[in-house]
Amino acid sequence: MEYSKFFLVLFFVGKGFSFILNQLLEFVDYRHRINHGMEIPPEIQGYVDKLKLEQTCAYEDSKYFLWIIRNVVETIVSLIVVLYVYAYAQQFSWIWTLNAYLTNLLFALFISLPIAIIDIPFDLIQEFVIEKNYGFSKMTAKIWFFDQLKSLVLTLVIAVPLICVATALLIHVPRGWWALLAAVYVVFSVVVSYLYPMVIAPLFNKFTPLESGDLKNRLEKLLRKSGFSSSGIYVMDASKRSGHSNAYFTGLGKSKRIVLYDTLIKQLTPDEIEAVIGHELGHYVNHHNIVHMAVTIPLVFIVLLILNLLVWRTDLYQSFHLIPHDEYIMDVLETHVIPEGYEHFFSTFRFMGIILSFTIFEGFLPLVNLVRNLFSRRNEFQADLYSAEILNNAKTLCTALIKMNKENLSEFTPPRFYCIFNYSHPPLLERIEALKTFVPKEMPPEEKGFYISEKDLEEIPKKRGLLESAKQWLSLKKK
Repeated sequence: MEYSKFFLVLFFVGKGFSFILNQLLEFVDYRHRINHGMEIPPEIQGYVDKLKLEQTCAYEDSKYFLWIIRNVVETIVSLIVVLYVYAYAQQFSWIWTLNAYLTNLLFALFISLPIAIIDIPFDLIQEFVIEKNYGFSKMTAKIWFFDQLKSLVLTLVIAVPLICVATALLIHVPRGWWALLAAVYVVFSVVVSYLYPMVIAPLFNKFTPLESGDLKNRLEKLLRKSGFSSSGIYVMDASKRSGHSNAYFTGLGKSKRIVLYDTLIKQLTPDEIEAVIGHELGHYVNHHNIVHMAVTIPLVFIVLLILNLLVWRTDLYQSFHLIPHDEYIMDVLETHVIPEGYEHFFSTFRFMGIILSFTIFEGFLPLVNLVRNLFSRRNEFQADLYSAEILNNAKTLCTALIKMNKENLSEFTPPRFYCIFNYSHPPLLERIEALKTFVPKEMPPEEKGFYISEKDLEEIPKKRGLLESAKQWLSLKKK
């Protein structure tokens, strides 16, 4: 293998690895549904019937069959874009504009347009066929069109300034651009997170303060008990678009707010909603967001430093035939010395190199997700534990999780191999078994028999892969 082809080979290896792994994971999940999808575990006995399981399996199968076609088409188109469109897009944009800013903006547009276009029919089928067939989508053609239009405008508002800043840094700070761009990205992300609940989210949904009453009083009391201050508790008109339910915290500082889907309020009891919010508060109390930022910010700098090393390599571009075998161009990239007057020209090469580097290593993201999901699932266990402790009740959160799983037609018993790669939250049964290990200070008579004592922990069936998660839960509880 010629060294000049190293990055091309790496790109194909990553692309093949990602494609095969995802196809395998989805097929394993599909086969598991065929063999076990109609089984009702004891933990959800009485909450779910055979009809609901049939609907769940059919819904997941419909999404799977559409995904197969989409994944194949997207993979083929992405290969064509990288191998054929990259070079022409950069050269055409530069010759047409002779301006680095316009060249990089047009280049980003040309390489993202093909995937965006082929995704449209798949999005339409997902929304107006699958989601509507199973009673979720309330979307109209008008709402869908304006949602897409607003998303496009929002993308441009965010992407254009970042591309322009990156271009300016590549031109004027050719060696230290990566550190400054990382700092700009971090600040920009914080600003967007702060503005999201007040500016961005209202573009798509209507948010109204939760009405006064028992639920609001209970949630406000829970917030005070946890020491969580926010700008309020809001209800989102999710039912305008979908029947799916959820709740989340959003914003930073004074813009923090709690959001409840109106569908969630209809599906759960006040006790269960309180337990769900208790879970979300668990993330706040355990500083999960702060830890996430503490890990993410250094990673941004490290990634951009690596990109800075890659974009000066001539073999990165030669592997994909993106630059001619021009001694002058190769000499500039190898010496890192850009002649005066050529800063704009070479900044377009290095911007293309940044995008190309991301594309090459994108195929290995499943390995990154493997690690990220591991820590995310641990955080979810901790958040569940906090909800049980602050309310002195774990059973209510269990029933809330079962109902949400049921109403969203999510799988009840996904295969463990699939969950490791694709689940940022623990599977439902693992969360229930872990919650059963919590022992309330005062156990109501009607709940005796629900919780699992430490003495009985060994009776959890090892073959279902729940023993270790339950032991982990107990160790977290003791801490």
